[in-house]
Amino acid sequence: MIDLTHTLTTSTEAPISIWPGHPKLQMSRFTSLPEDHANNTAISLGSHTGTHIDAPNHFIADGLSIDKYDINRLMGRALVIDVRGKKAREPITWEDMERWEGEMHEGVIVLICTGWSQYWGQEYYEEHPFIDVNAAKKLVERGVRVIGCETLSPDEMCSPTSEVHKTILGAGGAIVENLRGVEEVLELTDPVVSLLPLKLDDCDGSPIRAIAWSAGEATWMTPPGVVEKGK
Repeated sequence: MIDLTHTLTTSTEAPISIWPGHPKLQMSRFTSLPEDHANNTAISLGSHTGTHIDAPNHFIADGLSIDKYDINRLMGRALVIDVRGKKAREPITWEDMERWEGEMHEGVIVLICTGWSQYWGQEYYEEHPFIDVNAAKKLVERGVRVIGCETLSPDEMCSPTSEVHKTILGAGGAIVENLRGVEEVLELTDPVVSLLPLKLDDCDGSPIRAIAWSAGEATWMTPPGVVEKGK
């Protein structure tokens, strides 16, 4: 199993990337062992902190909130589009994607692999490549409704129009941002991903724990040290 999720931390030694103007992550213990009966932590963060998912109502006024979004759409076969050659603020066009067109259809979750997660926590992370709006429209036309990226946004950073968001979310889709390690999914046979959010009432998004594995691979279901029957 591959963990596609960045660690949420308040450590200054391993800073996290946050959209400009969004609330900073705060975590504080309000009871602690051994003085208290248990460890408990208060957490404050924005709905789009860390590896997270955008619900349709993030940009679409009458779109579904994250608690009402169909979770069946958020676990399924993954198609990784490898565009690791893209440079800072370079558009990812349909021409970059069309070689995978035959694998695009309803139910497939498209992951855009730029390798940009290597810059997580650095100022340069904001200089990421972005999806061209025509490419986003082509994805929707082929039935794709859920996409994931290793960047703060599938749009150009601080885009005044956010057209890629509006295209995907306006079609009833969802967008996962700030993934990590998508290049590892390229090594999997028949990759499957899970992108499940918290069930937050009327919310526009949620942090997630994104994971990937090979379809038919049952070994990840067996805890370490446990021997399956018949072996």
